[in-house]
Order: sequence, then structure tokens, then C-alpha cells
Amino acid sequence: MKTTAIRTLIATAALASIAALPAVAQAQTSIKFNGLFDLGVSSMKAPGAASATSSIDSGNMSTSWIGFSGSEELGNGLTAILAAEQFIRNDTAQAGRFTGDGLFTRNAYLGLKSATLGTATIGRNTTPLFVSTLVFNAFGDSFGVSPAIRHYFLGPVTGDSGWNDSVQYSSPNIGGLSVNLINAQAEGSNGINWGGNAMYFSGALALSYAMQDVKKDGNPAVPTDDTHTWQVGGSFDLKSVKFYGQIGDVKNNTTGTDNKISGLGAKIALGTNAAILAQWGILESTPLNGTTTSRRTLSIGYDRNLGKHTDVYAAWMRDTLDQASSDGGGVALGIRHAF
Repeated sequence: MKTTAIRTLIATAALASIAALPAVAQAQTSIKFNGLFDLGVSSMKAPGAASATSSIDSGNMSTSWIGFSGSEELGNGLTAILAAEQFIRNDTAQAGRFTGDGLFTRNAYLGLKSATLGTATIGRNTTPLFVSTLVFNAFGDSFGVSPAIRHYFLGPVTGDSGWNDSVQYSSPNIGGLSVNLINAQAEGSNGINWGGNAMYFSGALALSYAMQDVKKDGNPAVPTDDTHTWQVGGSFDLKSVKFYGQIGDVKNNTTGTDNKISGLGAKIALGTNAAILAQWGILESTPLNGTTTSRRTLSIGYDRNLGKHTDVYAAWMRDTLDQASSDGGGVALGIRHAF
């Protein structure tokens, strides 16, 4: 009980300290309508499935979303910020990533930003672990073809890529180093969530350490497995080619299963507007008193910018799972537009 109270006080103190800065009477307010559409075609087969499924898809390379963000200059370097962003399925004109997904599940927060003290937001926030995972792999936030995203967030990680009832603090960038901390209150469920990351960028080198602990249930009637995750990521940019690496572990404290995840990737520049993407990853799951099984995924892609906000892509994926009767994988072609 004391630990929970301390974490709550730390999280809310960030908002209170920033709010204590003096403001001025004159203010400038802006509201922006923004989003990203990703549509394409694919032919994909799950490991062990009899045949591939061909379809028109939304979000093979990036999950489509739409929303708005706003800010108000309060003076003395203090800004009020907000965001309300909803995932969508463009191919069927439906809201959410799946049937039953909530409203504004990408982000739904209100907060304060200070140039000297950092940023604090309250509401639904994207987790630092998800940010670290997408930054340090060649395919970014792709749930369709990124081995890293699929192995963590379509695999053993619980609690989603964003947390309800959360307070998040992001420190200022000091010498290339920044820290992000998040806490989600229980709100009638079986426990709280907490997590964070530290990210360092200096020239060609970038590094990250992320961790999180999940006990909060999305639906108290359907308990979520308690998990503890840590991850180390890095990249090195030679301009002509950028290398990525990740290693991590997800321990399911409910079932006792331990999941080790690692991956390597590269982004090879083809001029200024195109690149070849490659990412390999392995997920090794060991049940309590059980036998380890492995999932190996390799994705290779091509991405070309057609303009400042529009690109086209093609990707091939091979997905191999121990004990499956056949390999999975497939191909995806698509177009993205950010606004």
C-alpha cells in the first residue's frame, strides 16, 4: 500500500511542480487535426495454417489513426497540451484496431510542458516500452511485419501499448539523455502498472533501456496476466546504412513462463528517398517446468517516399514456429499518408 501511494505521489508531483510556474495573461492557442492512413493488400499465412489469406488491409506498416492535438502558450516557457487520437480500420471504415477497441486508444491526455522541467500528462498514454521497441527496429511500429513489435506486443507482453488511468513524465533532453516514467492506477482492478525508459542520442549512436511491470487488468472480470519486462536497444547510423539491435525478457509471473526476445536489423539507404529494410528476431518461450519453444521471424522490405507525407512500401516476411506443421509469412504492398 505504501509503495502504491509513493508512486502516485511522485507521478502527480510532476504535474503539480510544472503547474506552479507563473503564467501571463496573454496566451496563444492552436488545435491541429492530424493522423495517418495506411492501406494495402497482403497475402499472409500463419505458421501451421493450411493456406494463405489474401486481403485488403489497413495498417500493415503503421496502424492507421485519426485525431487532434492542441496547445496553449501559458507564458514563461509553460505550455498546456492535449491529444485525442483514435485508431481506425480504413479498409472497413470501422473505429478501433479491432471490434470492441475503445475510443481514442492511441492517446487521450491533457498535460503541461515546460522547457526546463519537462512534460507531464494524465489520461491514456503510450508506454515507454512501446516507444523504445519501435525506435530500435527497422520496421518501426509495424504490427504487420516487424518481428520486434510482433514478438513483444502480439506475444507475451500484457497491458497493451497504451495505458488507461495513467500519469506520464518526460524529462528535458540533457546532453542527449532523456527519461520517461509512467504509472497507471488500479481503478478497481487487481493492481497498478509502472514503467519507464532512458534514451540516449549522440551523433550516430543511440541507446535505450526500458522496463515495465503490469498488474492492472483491462477488464477486472477478465484478469490480465502479470508480467515484468525489460529491454535494451541500440542503433548506429552510418548514413548509408543504419544498424539496429534489441535484447529483452518478458517474465509472466502468473504462469511462470519466461520469454527471451532478441533481434537485429538494418536500413540501407537508396539515395535520399528510398531504403531497403531488414529485421530478424527470435522469441524463446520457456514454460514453468516445460520445454523451450522458439519463434523466428525474418522481414525484408522496400520503402520509397513519394512526397513529404506519402510513401509506398513492399514487405516479405517468413515466420517459423517450433512444432508448427509449416512455416508462416507472406507479402504486403501498401501506401501511407501522414497529415
